[in-house]
Amino acid sequence: MISPGSGPRRGLGRVARRVAVTVVVLAVAVTAASFGYNLATDGQASRPAGLTMVKAGGFDTRYRSWGSSGSPVVLIPGAFETADTFALLGAVLGTDHRVFAIDLTGTGYSQPSPPFSASHLAAQVLAFLHAKGLTGQNAPVLVGHSSGAAVAGLAALTPGAVTGVIFLDGDALPLPGASVAGYLLIDPYRTSILRLALSSSWLVRTIYNSQCGPFCARLTAAGVETWRRPLQQPGFAAALGYTLHHGIPAMTTAQLAQLKDSPLPKRVIYGAGDRQLSPAAAARAASRIGAPPPVAIPGHHLTMISSPQQLAAAIRAVIAASHG
Repeated sequence: MISPGSGPRRGLGRVARRVAVTVVVLAVAVTAASFGYNLATDGQASRPAGLTMVKAGGFDTRYRSWGSSGSPVVLIPGAFETADTFALLGAVLGTDHRVFAIDLTGTGYSQPSPPFSASHLAAQVLAFLHAKGLTGQNAPVLVGHSSGAAVAGLAALTPGAVTGVIFLDGDALPLPGASVAGYLLIDPYRTSILRLALSSSWLVRTIYNSQCGPFCARLTAAGVETWRRPLQQPGFAAALGYTLHHGIPAMTTAQLAQLKDSPLPKRVIYGAGDRQLSPAAAARAASRIGAPPPVAIPGHHLTMISSPQQLAAAIRAVIAASHG
């Protein structure tokens, strides 16, 4: 006779206990290794010399500028991007316009200033405009790239703040699944994964190539550092954690409707090969904000790098409309 509690059930119970113990041991080991790695790599990355900063509205904002005459344009980066992302476009557009590009707080060299919400980032943009005298008759056209489109769109809702707004490779909509990712990727693991990813030049180049496409030159070692070093600055890990919990900067349906009703000149420009914003999605984005049909230019998601001349021409058309 097989007594109750013996046989297959008892065997399964032993296996389950062993699996549970193994999982706990592995979790403890991985957690300890993560804490150890984070401690060993806890040094702060250096900052480039000669950064240009402006303090206003509680923000300490790093910016770059090109050109000394013409109407102003302010370029707003997307996720993982800084003012340096616009270097090629700024040089081209700066031949006949005053061009500014900023680092949004939490990414790059601007002083971290939580929370990293879309409205907070829009407040940073507005503070920058006031600090640089880009108001009234001198108000700029805003160009928001990727998730920066939502920041530009929100700033444009402030009456009289801007003379036009451009969504570049972005539609200002939220991405699904952000809150789930935030609960799964917790510290210390999130910090370890981020630092491991940034330590790989191969990974930086691979992501860059996938986003920029065949029209972009290969990243040099200095180019890799231009992308990597801003993400190693204080505040980026916190900004990344905020994004994982709350999502990328986005506009609500009501805010998009408000922008649509605005008389401001608006335009959507996108890369013809962009996998993140298809032609159909770009058309919907244009309709959503009351813009004319979108403009496609050569490139993938980083059109300011792949096609600065074509992008500058498309931006100039919007500027002309804003002063017409």
